[in-house]
Amino acid sequence: MIVIKALNNSAALVRNAEDKEEIVLGKGIGFGLKMGDKIDESRIKRRFVLASDQVDFKQLQSIKADTFDLTNQVVQLVEPLLDIKFSSMQYLALADHIDFAITRAKDNIDVNINNTRWEVKNLFPKEFRAANEVINFINNQMDIELPASEMVLMTYHLVNAESDDSQVQETVQITNLINGIISIIQYEYKIELDTDSFNYSRFITHLRALLVRLLRNQPTDTAELDSSLLSFMKIKYHHAYETVERIDKFLNSKMDWELKPDDKFYLVLHIWRVTSRQEESK
Repeated sequence: MIVIKALNNSAALVRNAEDKEEIVLGKGIGFGLKMGDKIDESRIKRRFVLASDQVDFKQLQSIKADTFDLTNQVVQLVEPLLDIKFSSMQYLALADHIDFAITRAKDNIDVNINNTRWEVKNLFPKEFRAANEVINFINNQMDIELPASEMVLMTYHLVNAESDDSQVQETVQITNLINGIISIIQYEYKIELDTDSFNYSRFITHLRALLVRLLRNQPTDTAELDSSLLSFMKIKYHHAYETVERIDKFLNSKMDWELKPDDKFYLVLHIWRVTSRQEESK
């Protein structure tokens, strides 16, 4: 692997054995290198093949070397917390996010989105806790204080990392819809859902997957259920079924969507599970 150009101390443009150009990242990997030098491949942490990966070359060059080193540590922190594996592109997106967050902190620039903090904390509690650890880690490592808005922005970013090619705008839209659905359930059952419960976590995961599929107009990947099952659910879990009907009207008014019988069936099950124990404890 031959160096074409050292981009910074932690990044270099190289030519691999297949005569393809790559950008390789690793702590100190570009330090002191000049064109034609061989690179120490044992120091490579991330690599991007320019012919296949959609890499913004100028964007990558603009990210500071220290940020790449910091991002490596953040990835090692987050992956076990969320049980995910960052792809090279997700890693690059995170590095860009962290670099911009640090720049905003140094320039004393904040974004007024704290009114969504409660919603994000309760809709994505696992990711919110991971974001808190990431921000504390960055603050300690860089001796800075990231803006208050970064808790929400980093949570959104981690949610995106768990969903294939999801975008922040899409996540914000889905968050607002989930918040509306949770409000309907809490109003119908006159309870406050336990956001720390296992059933709540499963419900949010199911909701997020359903809304992503509807937003992207993707077909279901499972066989259609027997229609008699939904009729059975309507009788056995009447309150949950009526709540799903209200949710269907909500989604229709907001997004012009219409839930299919299969969607309603699984929503009834999840709503019954997430509310039943709390009703028993009232």
